[in-house]
Amino acid sequence: MSGDGRPGEVLKQMPAGLDPDAWAWVTGQALPGRRIVHTERLAGGYRNDNLLLATDAGERLVLRRYLHTNACAVEAALAGRLAGSVPVAEVVAADPTGEAAGQPLLLSRFVPGVLASTTLRTVTKVEAGALGRAIGHTLARIGETELARPGFFTGADLEPDPPGMEPAADLPAFVERCLRTGPAEAALTPAELDAVRRLAAGSDPDLAPARGARQLVHADFNPKNLLVTRCDDGWAVAAVLDWEFAFSSSPLVDIGNMLRFADERPPAFTEGFLCGYEAGSGHLPDGWRRTSLALDLFSLADFLTRPPDHHYFRRAVALLRRRTAELP
Repeated sequence: MSGDGRPGEVLKQMPAGLDPDAWAWVTGQALPGRRIVHTERLAGGYRNDNLLLATDAGERLVLRRYLHTNACAVEAALAGRLAGSVPVAEVVAADPTGEAAGQPLLLSRFVPGVLASTTLRTVTKVEAGALGRAIGHTLARIGETELARPGFFTGADLEPDPPGMEPAADLPAFVERCLRTGPAEAALTPAELDAVRRLAAGSDPDLAPARGARQLVHADFNPKNLLVTRCDDGWAVAAVLDWEFAFSSSPLVDIGNMLRFADERPPAFTEGFLCGYEAGSGHLPDGWRRTSLALDLFSLADFLTRPPDHHYFRRAVALLRRRTAELP
């Protein structure tokens, strides 16, 4: 259906946010011979812009624009590597450098489903447990992908860089940089800042089990990035979205991310998530909970570099206050 409600009519106006070169790439190179009859801005996404496209052939696709870090090549490569093992959206076309489109663009198949964050608001205790198990099992499958070494992806070859990088190292130094380069010093009292530093120093030894790990980490693995659907057994993950932060390290990074706001979800969901992860051959080593909390401090500290009115800045401050209140 077209934007004004008339089925099958070609969309004549270029969607807002796209320049002529980008629109020409979509309509000419990415979707040759097909006509776009409807566009719709998709909700969600804090760092990128996602546009739903419908064609006269009945296809639905998602056009992704990178508004901050250009992770197009990495996301396209991961979609190809994970196809058949982890539920991801199929990539139809990509222009990672923006050479043809004038800006980096990724075009993928639209995956039907409901965000797990939305589903969790309405499910029963039993359903929450089943949903958690499905998500935990999916995380275990992500962790089955091993990389050459720990580190961060910079291109389509998915070679973690730089050589010798250890993402789980130097937690106190990383936290200190975040405290000094962001607005944290204005939002937290001197006593609170000192408590955050003590938390980082005390958590650093707990990172030892994660060092040297070289498994695929999503790095933003939580209900807002998971599309789910009902199935005969209860729930299934239809797609894991937004791989822009993915890197090579320990799956406990994703465990920590999922458990960050566990108190806001039904306990049955968290229990199901951990059971599903282990049932899917995911490994929880001794002291895994302390290690996952320590790993999550990297993310919480990074949130402190965002603007003070940013949603995740405020949540990170609140969570760090709760965690430091438990210090001796």
